[in-house]
Amino acid sequence: VQVVLRKPLSGCAAGLHVLPLVTLQHHFLLHNIHSTVSLCQLAVGTCEIVMLNRDSSVPRRTIARQTARCACRRGQIAGTTRARPACVDARIVRSRQWCEMAPCMEGEVCGLLFNRSGWTCTRGSGRIKTVTVIHKT
Repeated sequence: VQVVLRKPLSGCAAGLHVLPLVTLQHHFLLHNIHSTVSLCQLAVGTCEIVMLNRDSSVPRRTIARQTARCACRRGQIAGTTRARPACVDARIVRSRQWCEMAPCMEGEVCGLLFNRSGWTCTRGSGRIKTVTVIHKT
């Protein structure tokens, strides 16, 4: 999977962390890229989705590539809360205790993958989404 960062809007001057989020219907990949780019009118501690591409070429599976920008406070980093981009405690990312950032939607149960490479979100109906974190520099 290749993530392309778009050039920021001109005339803006705030710094932030960028969170490109690559999601699959049944398998999720989270790309957490530590970059600084410019941002307009985004409150500190918030994130916004700036790009979303969908690919439905594979039957019964939708691949959505989503890019979000986050203006995180000191000690925070771009992450996922309730299946949405959010600023989370950087300690969670360093320790790979992904479920501490509450990444699953309401009604889903979070489970840490055995090698701490990501997490699963399981619904009562048995549907499981797997999220794998890939760090890029």
